[in-house]
Amino acid sequence: MSLSQTPLSERINIVLCGLRNAGKSSLLNNLVGQNIAIISDEPGTTTDPVTKAMEIGKLGPVSITDTAGIDDDSVLGGQRVAKSDEKIKTGHIILLVTHNDTPLTSDEMQLIEKCRQNNKTLIAVLTHSDKPADKSKQDTLHNCDIECVNVDNLTSQGIEALKNKLEALSDKIIREITPLDGIVNAGQLLYLITPVDSAAPKGRLILPQVETLRDALDRGCGALVVQADRLSDYYKRTDKPDLIITDSQAFAEVAAAVPPEQNLTSFSILFARKKGDMDYYIEGLQRLKNVPPNAKILIWESCTHHKKEDDIGTVKIPNLFRKKIRSDVTFDFAHGLDRDIESLQDYHLIITCGACMITRSVMMAQISVLREHKIPITNYGLFLAYTNGLLPRALECLPEYHQKYMDVMR
Repeated sequence: MSLSQTPLSERINIVLCGLRNAGKSSLLNNLVGQNIAIISDEPGTTTDPVTKAMEIGKLGPVSITDTAGIDDDSVLGGQRVAKSDEKIKTGHIILLVTHNDTPLTSDEMQLIEKCRQNNKTLIAVLTHSDKPADKSKQDTLHNCDIECVNVDNLTSQGIEALKNKLEALSDKIIREITPLDGIVNAGQLLYLITPVDSAAPKGRLILPQVETLRDALDRGCGALVVQADRLSDYYKRTDKPDLIITDSQAFAEVAAAVPPEQNLTSFSILFARKKGDMDYYIEGLQRLKNVPPNAKILIWESCTHHKKEDDIGTVKIPNLFRKKIRSDVTFDFAHGLDRDIESLQDYHLIITCGACMITRSVMMAQISVLREHKIPITNYGLFLAYTNGLLPRALECLPEYHQKYMDVMR
Protein backbone atom coordinates (compact mmCIF):
# COMPACT_ATOMS: atom_id res chain seq x y z
CA MET A 1 0.00 0.00 0.00
CA SER A 2 1.30 3.49 -0.85
CA LEU A 3 1.07 6.50 1.42
CA SER A 4 -1.29 8.19 -1.04
CA GLN A 5 -4.01 5.55 -1.06
CA THR A 6 -6.90 5.67 1.39
CA PRO A 7 -8.19 2.21 2.36
CA LEU A 8 -11.92 1.55 2.64
CA SER A 9 -11.51 1.28 6.40
CA GLU A 10 -10.58 4.99 6.55
CA ARG A 11 -13.28 6.35 4.22
CA ILE A 12 -16.65 7.92 4.97
CA ASN A 13 -19.18 5.25 4.00
CA ILE A 14 -22.25 6.38 2.05
CA VAL A 15 -24.95 3.70 1.77
CA LEU A 16 -27.64 3.70 -0.92
CA CYS A 17 -30.86 2.11 0.37
CA GLY A 18 -34.39 1.83 -0.91
CA LEU A 19 -36.95 -0.35 -2.63
CA ARG A 20 -36.11 -2.58 -5.58
CA ASN A 21 -35.93 -0.63 -8.85
CA ALA A 22 -35.80 2.70 -7.00
CA GLY A 23 -32.72 3.67 -9.01
CA LYS A 24 -29.96 2.86 -6.50
CA SER A 25 -27.61 1.20 -8.99
CA SER A 26 -28.11 3.96 -11.56
CA LEU A 27 -27.40 6.51 -8.86
CA LEU A 28 -24.16 4.73 -7.90
CA ASN A 29 -23.04 4.75 -11.53
CA ASN A 30 -23.87 8.45 -11.88
CA LEU A 31 -22.09 9.39 -8.66
CA VAL A 32 -18.84 7.64 -9.57
CA GLY A 33 -19.09 8.33 -13.31
CA GLN A 34 -18.59 4.67 -14.20
CA ASN A 35 -20.77 1.67 -14.99
CA ILE A 36 -20.03 -0.14 -11.73
CA ALA A 37 -23.42 -1.62 -10.89
CA ILE A 38 -25.62 -3.68 -13.23
CA ILE A 39 -28.80 -1.86 -14.22
CA SER A 40 -32.00 -3.67 -15.21
CA ASP A 41 -35.77 -3.24 -15.08
CA GLU A 42 -35.88 -6.67 -13.48
CA PRO A 43 -36.54 -6.28 -9.73
CA GLY A 44 -33.77 -7.50 -7.43
CA THR A 45 -30.83 -7.02 -9.82
CA THR A 46 -28.54 -6.04 -6.94
CA THR A 47 -28.17 -9.05 -4.64
CA ASP A 48 -24.97 -8.35 -2.65
CA PRO A 49 -23.67 -4.92 -1.61
CA VAL A 50 -21.45 -3.28 -4.24
CA THR A 51 -18.90 -0.70 -3.04
CA LYS A 52 -16.89 1.89 -4.97
CA ALA A 53 -14.32 4.34 -3.61
CA MET A 54 -14.10 7.98 -4.72
CA GLU A 55 -13.46 11.52 -3.45
CA ILE A 56 -16.14 14.14 -2.79
CA GLY A 57 -14.65 17.59 -2.19
CA LYS A 58 -14.36 18.61 1.47
CA LEU A 59 -15.98 15.32 2.52
CA GLY A 60 -12.78 13.70 1.29
CA PRO A 61 -12.29 9.99 0.56
CA VAL A 62 -15.60 8.12 0.60
CA SER A 63 -16.91 4.69 -0.25
CA ILE A 64 -20.37 4.37 -1.79
CA THR A 65 -22.26 1.12 -1.26
CA ASP A 66 -25.24 -0.03 -3.32
CA THR A 67 -27.50 -2.48 -1.47
CA ALA A 68 -30.29 -4.91 -2.26
CA GLY A 69 -33.86 -3.65 -2.12
CA ILE A 70 -35.32 -3.38 1.38
CA ASP A 71 -38.52 -4.97 0.03
CA ASP A 72 -36.79 -8.03 -1.46
CA ASP A 73 -39.25 -10.92 -0.99
CA SER A 74 -37.43 -13.50 -3.11
CA VAL A 75 -36.22 -16.87 -1.80
CA LEU A 76 -32.95 -15.30 -0.62
CA GLY A 77 -34.52 -11.90 0.08
CA GLY A 78 -34.29 -12.20 3.86
CA GLN A 79 -30.54 -12.73 3.70
CA ARG A 80 -30.13 -9.86 1.25
CA VAL A 81 -32.16 -7.49 3.42
CA ALA A 82 -30.08 -8.55 6.44
CA LYS A 83 -26.91 -7.61 4.52
CA SER A 84 -28.46 -4.24 3.70
CA ASP A 85 -29.31 -3.74 7.38
CA GLU A 86 -25.67 -4.35 8.32
CA LYS A 87 -24.56 -1.65 5.90
CA ILE A 88 -27.14 0.79 7.23
CA LYS A 89 -26.01 0.25 10.83
CA THR A 90 -22.37 0.91 9.98
CA GLY A 91 -22.73 3.59 7.32
CA HIS A 92 -21.92 7.25 8.02
CA ILE A 93 -24.44 8.72 5.57
CA ILE A 94 -27.59 6.95 4.34
CA LEU A 95 -29.21 7.89 1.04
CA LEU A 96 -32.84 6.81 0.84
CA VAL A 97 -33.34 6.38 -2.90
CA THR A 98 -37.05 6.65 -3.67
CA HIS A 99 -39.34 7.51 -6.57
CA ASN A 100 -40.41 11.14 -6.62
CA ASP A 101 -43.94 10.30 -7.83
CA THR A 102 -45.07 7.59 -5.38
CA PRO A 103 -46.05 7.63 -1.69
CA LEU A 104 -43.64 6.32 0.92
CA THR A 105 -44.15 2.61 1.63
CA SER A 106 -44.13 0.91 5.01
CA ASP A 107 -40.66 -0.51 4.21
CA GLU A 108 -39.35 2.98 3.53
CA MET A 109 -40.90 4.34 6.71
CA GLN A 110 -39.25 1.52 8.67
CA LEU A 111 -35.93 2.46 7.09
CA ILE A 112 -36.41 6.09 8.12
CA GLU A 113 -37.20 5.02 11.68
CA LYS A 114 -34.19 2.68 11.76
CA CYS A 115 -31.91 5.55 10.69
CA ARG A 116 -33.42 7.78 13.35
CA GLN A 117 -32.92 5.17 16.09
CA ASN A 118 -29.28 4.74 15.06
CA ASN A 119 -28.64 8.50 14.75
CA LYS A 120 -27.76 8.18 11.07
CA THR A 121 -27.44 11.15 8.75
CA LEU A 122 -30.18 10.58 6.16
CA ILE A 123 -30.81 12.27 2.81
CA ALA A 124 -33.74 11.38 0.53
CA VAL A 125 -32.76 11.14 -3.13
CA LEU A 126 -35.91 11.52 -5.23
CA THR A 127 -35.48 9.71 -8.54
CA HIS A 128 -37.80 10.01 -11.56
CA SER A 129 -37.75 13.73 -10.84
CA ASP A 130 -39.17 14.42 -14.30
CA LYS A 131 -42.52 13.12 -13.05
CA PRO A 132 -44.99 15.03 -10.83
CA ALA A 133 -44.03 14.89 -7.15
CA ASP A 134 -46.18 12.93 -4.72
CA LYS A 135 -47.36 15.50 -2.17
CA SER A 136 -47.81 12.99 0.66
CA LYS A 137 -44.19 11.89 0.28
CA GLN A 138 -42.97 15.49 0.27
CA ASP A 139 -45.01 16.29 3.39
CA THR A 140 -43.82 13.22 5.28
CA LEU A 141 -40.15 13.82 4.47
CA HIS A 142 -40.51 17.47 5.45
CA ASN A 143 -42.22 16.54 8.72
CA CYS A 144 -39.40 14.07 9.45
CA ASP A 145 -36.89 16.88 8.82
CA ILE A 146 -35.20 14.91 6.03
CA GLU A 147 -33.35 16.88 3.37
CA CYS A 148 -34.24 15.96 -0.22
CA VAL A 149 -32.44 16.13 -3.56
CA ASN A 150 -34.18 15.53 -6.89
CA VAL A 151 -32.23 13.42 -9.37
CA ASP A 152 -32.89 12.24 -12.91
CA ASN A 153 -30.66 9.20 -13.42
CA LEU A 154 -31.23 9.20 -17.18
CA THR A 155 -29.79 12.68 -17.69
CA SER A 156 -27.65 12.90 -14.50
CA GLN A 157 -29.52 16.08 -13.61
CA GLY A 158 -29.24 16.69 -9.86
CA ILE A 159 -26.06 14.63 -9.35
CA GLU A 160 -23.90 17.71 -8.74
CA ALA A 161 -26.52 19.07 -6.34
CA LEU A 162 -26.39 15.77 -4.44
CA LYS A 163 -22.57 15.87 -4.30
CA ASN A 164 -22.77 19.44 -2.99
CA LYS A 165 -25.24 18.32 -0.33
CA LEU A 166 -22.89 15.51 0.68
CA GLU A 167 -19.89 17.83 0.73
CA ALA A 168 -21.79 20.21 3.02
CA LEU A 169 -21.95 17.40 5.61
CA SER A 170 -18.17 17.43 6.02
CA ASP A 171 -18.17 19.26 9.36
CA LYS A 172 -21.04 17.16 10.75
CA ILE A 173 -19.47 13.75 10.24
CA ILE A 174 -17.69 12.30 13.27
CA ARG A 175 -14.41 11.08 11.81
CA GLU A 176 -12.02 8.53 13.22
CA ILE A 177 -9.07 9.89 15.12
CA THR A 178 -5.64 9.33 13.66
CA PRO A 179 -3.19 6.89 15.33
CA LEU A 180 -1.17 9.68 16.98
CA ASP A 181 -4.01 12.08 17.77
CA GLY A 182 -3.32 13.85 21.07
CA ILE A 183 -0.12 11.87 21.68
CA VAL A 184 2.74 13.66 19.90
CA ASN A 185 3.80 17.20 19.05
CA ALA A 186 5.72 18.68 16.14
CA GLY A 187 9.47 18.25 16.43
CA GLN A 188 9.34 15.05 18.46
CA LEU A 189 11.27 11.94 17.47
CA LEU A 190 9.51 8.58 17.15
CA TYR A 191 10.89 5.10 16.66
CA LEU A 192 8.61 2.79 14.69
CA ILE A 193 9.61 -0.83 15.28
CA THR A 194 8.48 -2.87 12.27
CA PRO A 195 9.59 -6.49 12.20
CA VAL A 196 9.95 -8.04 8.77
CA ASP A 197 8.96 -11.63 9.50
CA SER A 198 7.06 -14.34 7.63
CA ALA A 199 3.77 -12.57 8.31
CA ALA A 200 4.88 -9.25 6.79
CA PRO A 201 3.62 -8.63 3.23
CA LYS A 202 6.45 -8.82 0.72
CA GLY A 203 7.75 -5.38 -0.21
CA ARG A 204 5.19 -3.52 1.91
CA LEU A 205 4.44 -2.34 5.43
CA ILE A 206 1.17 -3.34 7.06
CA LEU A 207 -1.60 -0.76 7.26
CA PRO A 208 -1.15 0.37 10.91
CA GLN A 209 2.54 1.02 10.27
CA VAL A 210 1.83 2.99 7.09
CA GLU A 211 -0.90 5.09 8.73
CA THR A 212 1.19 5.82 11.79
CA LEU A 213 4.22 6.83 9.72
CA ARG A 214 2.10 9.14 7.57
CA ASP A 215 0.46 10.62 10.68
CA ALA A 216 3.90 11.29 12.20
CA LEU A 217 4.99 13.10 9.04
CA ASP A 218 1.75 15.11 8.89
CA ARG A 219 2.33 16.23 12.49
CA GLY A 220 5.89 17.42 11.86
CA CYS A 221 7.55 14.59 13.76
CA GLY A 222 10.73 12.75 12.89
CA ALA A 223 10.36 8.99 12.52
CA LEU A 224 13.02 6.30 12.51
CA VAL A 225 11.73 3.01 11.11
CA VAL A 226 13.82 0.07 12.26
CA GLN A 227 13.57 -3.66 12.91
CA ALA A 228 13.64 -4.87 16.50
CA ASP A 229 17.02 -6.57 16.20
CA ARG A 230 18.65 -3.26 15.18
CA LEU A 231 16.94 -1.14 17.84
CA SER A 232 19.72 -1.31 20.42
CA ASP A 233 22.32 -0.12 17.92
CA TYR A 234 20.26 2.87 16.71
CA TYR A 235 19.21 3.73 20.26
CA LYS A 236 22.87 4.25 21.18
CA ARG A 237 23.63 6.29 18.05
CA THR A 238 20.73 8.75 17.94
CA ASP A 239 18.84 11.12 20.21
CA LYS A 240 16.52 9.31 22.58
CA PRO A 241 13.04 9.10 21.07
CA ASP A 242 10.02 10.72 22.70
CA LEU A 243 8.03 7.57 21.98
CA ILE A 244 8.70 4.08 20.67
CA ILE A 245 5.82 2.41 18.83
CA THR A 246 6.36 -1.27 18.20
CA ASP A 247 4.66 -4.20 16.61
CA SER A 248 3.05 -5.88 19.65
CA GLN A 249 4.75 -9.18 18.86
CA ALA A 250 8.13 -7.51 19.50
CA PHE A 251 7.18 -6.05 22.91
CA ALA A 252 9.56 -8.27 24.89
CA GLU A 253 12.52 -7.70 22.56
CA VAL A 254 11.97 -3.95 22.43
CA ALA A 255 11.56 -3.61 26.20
CA ALA A 256 14.81 -5.52 26.74
CA ALA A 257 16.71 -3.18 24.39
CA VAL A 258 15.77 0.16 26.00
CA PRO A 259 15.76 1.58 29.54
CA PRO A 260 12.63 0.99 31.65
CA GLU A 261 11.86 4.71 31.69
CA GLN A 262 11.62 4.84 27.88
CA ASN A 263 8.08 5.65 26.77
CA LEU A 264 6.69 2.93 24.51
CA THR A 265 3.44 1.51 23.16
CA SER A 266 2.31 -0.54 20.15
CA PHE A 267 0.57 -0.07 16.84
CA SER A 268 -2.17 -2.44 17.98
CA ILE A 269 -2.87 -0.42 21.12
CA LEU A 270 -3.07 2.79 19.09
CA PHE A 271 -5.51 1.10 16.72
CA ALA A 272 -7.51 -0.31 19.62
CA ARG A 273 -8.12 3.31 20.62
CA LYS A 274 -8.74 4.42 17.03
CA LYS A 275 -11.09 1.65 15.97
CA GLY A 276 -12.60 0.10 19.08
CA ASP A 277 -13.74 0.56 22.68
CA MET A 278 -10.59 0.94 24.78
CA ASP A 279 -12.50 1.19 28.05
CA TYR A 280 -14.22 -2.13 27.41
CA TYR A 281 -10.98 -3.74 26.18
CA ILE A 282 -9.23 -2.73 29.41
CA GLU A 283 -12.12 -4.06 31.48
CA GLY A 284 -11.72 -7.32 29.57
CA LEU A 285 -8.16 -7.69 30.88
CA GLN A 286 -9.63 -8.49 34.30
CA ARG A 287 -10.65 -11.88 32.88
CA LEU A 288 -6.97 -12.81 32.61
CA LYS A 289 -6.58 -12.68 36.38
CA ASN A 290 -8.93 -15.56 37.06
CA VAL A 291 -9.26 -18.02 34.19
CA PRO A 292 -11.20 -21.18 35.16
CA PRO A 293 -10.11 -24.70 34.16
CA ASN A 294 -10.80 -25.66 30.55
CA ALA A 295 -11.95 -22.14 29.68
CA LYS A 296 -12.77 -21.32 26.06
CA ILE A 297 -11.12 -18.32 24.39
CA LEU A 298 -12.20 -16.89 21.04
CA ILE A 299 -9.63 -15.25 18.75
CA TRP A 300 -11.51 -12.80 16.51
CA GLU A 301 -9.90 -11.19 13.47
CA SER A 302 -11.56 -8.62 11.22
CA CYS A 303 -9.69 -9.48 8.05
CA THR A 304 -8.61 -12.60 6.21
CA HIS A 305 -4.98 -13.36 5.49
CA HIS A 306 -2.90 -16.38 4.66
CA LYS A 307 -1.93 -18.09 7.90
CA LYS A 308 1.79 -18.67 8.41
CA GLU A 309 3.45 -21.13 10.77
CA ASP A 310 4.00 -18.31 13.31
CA ASP A 311 0.63 -16.58 12.82
CA ILE A 312 -0.15 -14.22 15.68
CA GLY A 313 -3.79 -15.19 16.13
CA THR A 314 -3.70 -18.94 15.64
CA VAL A 315 -0.22 -19.66 17.01
CA LYS A 316 1.55 -16.94 19.00
CA ILE A 317 -1.29 -15.72 21.22
CA PRO A 318 -2.56 -19.22 22.09
CA ASN A 319 0.99 -20.36 22.91
CA LEU A 320 1.66 -17.29 25.05
CA PHE A 321 -1.70 -17.63 26.80
CA ARG A 322 -1.00 -21.25 27.71
CA LYS A 323 2.52 -20.36 28.89
CA LYS A 324 1.74 -17.21 30.90
CA ILE A 325 -1.95 -17.48 31.89
CA ARG A 326 -3.31 -21.03 31.91
CA SER A 327 -2.30 -24.16 30.04
CA ASP A 328 -5.59 -26.07 29.76
CA VAL A 329 -7.63 -23.50 27.82
CA THR A 330 -9.05 -24.19 24.37
CA PHE A 331 -9.15 -21.73 21.48
CA ASP A 332 -11.61 -21.10 18.69
CA PHE A 333 -11.00 -18.73 15.79
CA ALA A 334 -13.41 -16.48 13.90
CA HIS A 335 -13.42 -13.95 11.10
CA GLY A 336 -16.06 -11.46 12.19
CA LEU A 337 -18.67 -12.03 14.87
CA ASP A 338 -21.42 -13.57 12.76
CA ARG A 339 -22.35 -15.95 15.56
CA ASP A 340 -25.40 -16.11 17.78
CA ILE A 341 -25.09 -14.47 21.18
CA GLU A 342 -25.69 -17.74 23.05
CA SER A 343 -22.58 -19.32 21.54
CA LEU A 344 -20.48 -16.20 22.25
CA GLN A 345 -21.49 -16.35 25.91
CA ASP A 346 -19.66 -19.68 26.16
CA TYR A 347 -16.31 -17.90 25.93
CA HIS A 348 -14.43 -16.68 28.96
CA LEU A 349 -12.84 -13.95 26.82
CA ILE A 350 -12.66 -12.74 23.23
CA ILE A 351 -9.31 -11.40 22.00
CA THR A 352 -9.47 -9.28 18.85
CA CYS A 353 -7.03 -7.73 16.42
CA GLY A 354 -6.54 -3.98 15.85
CA ALA A 355 -9.36 -3.93 13.25
CA CYS A 356 -7.29 -1.88 10.82
CA MET A 357 -9.23 -3.19 7.81
CA ILE A 358 -12.71 -2.09 8.92
CA THR A 359 -14.18 1.23 9.96
CA ARG A 360 -14.66 2.24 13.57
CA SER A 361 -18.42 2.31 13.02
CA VAL A 362 -18.38 -1.35 11.96
CA MET A 363 -16.21 -2.34 14.93
CA MET A 364 -18.23 -0.37 17.45
CA ALA A 365 -21.50 -1.83 16.16
CA GLN A 366 -20.18 -5.31 16.92
CA ILE A 367 -18.69 -4.36 20.29
CA SER A 368 -21.96 -2.70 21.35
CA VAL A 369 -23.65 -6.11 21.04
CA LEU A 370 -20.96 -7.66 23.25
CA ARG A 371 -21.34 -4.85 25.81
CA GLU A 372 -25.10 -5.29 25.85
CA HIS A 373 -24.75 -8.99 26.67
CA LYS A 374 -21.75 -8.49 29.01
CA ILE A 375 -19.42 -10.60 26.86
CA PRO A 376 -15.80 -9.57 27.68
CA ILE A 377 -13.30 -8.68 24.99
CA THR A 378 -9.77 -7.33 24.82
CA ASN A 379 -7.26 -6.49 22.10
CA TYR A 380 -4.13 -8.21 20.77
CA GLY A 381 -1.87 -5.33 21.77
CA LEU A 382 -3.25 -5.07 25.30
CA PHE A 383 -3.02 -8.83 25.77
CA LEU A 384 0.59 -8.94 24.56
CA ALA A 385 1.55 -5.95 26.72
CA TYR A 386 -0.07 -7.60 29.76
CA THR A 387 1.60 -10.98 29.28
CA ASN A 388 4.99 -9.31 28.74
CA GLY A 389 4.67 -7.28 31.94
CA LEU A 390 4.39 -3.98 30.06
CA LEU A 391 1.14 -2.67 31.50
CA PRO A 392 0.49 0.01 32.55
CA ARG A 393 3.74 1.24 30.94
CA ALA A 394 2.42 0.80 27.38
CA LEU A 395 -0.52 3.08 28.26
CA GLU A 396 1.50 5.98 29.70
CA CYS A 397 1.22 7.89 26.42
CA LEU A 398 -2.57 7.61 26.80
CA PRO A 399 -3.14 9.03 30.31
CA GLU A 400 -6.91 8.48 30.29
CA TYR A 401 -6.51 4.77 29.63
CA HIS A 402 -3.50 4.47 31.90
CA GLN A 403 -5.76 5.62 34.75
CA LYS A 404 -8.53 3.30 33.56
CA TYR A 405 -6.14 0.37 33.77
CA MET A 406 -5.01 1.34 37.27
CA ASP A 407 -8.64 1.59 38.41
CA VAL A 408 -9.72 -1.68 36.80
CA MET A 409 -6.73 -3.86 37.78
CA ARG A 410 -6.07 -2.75 41.33
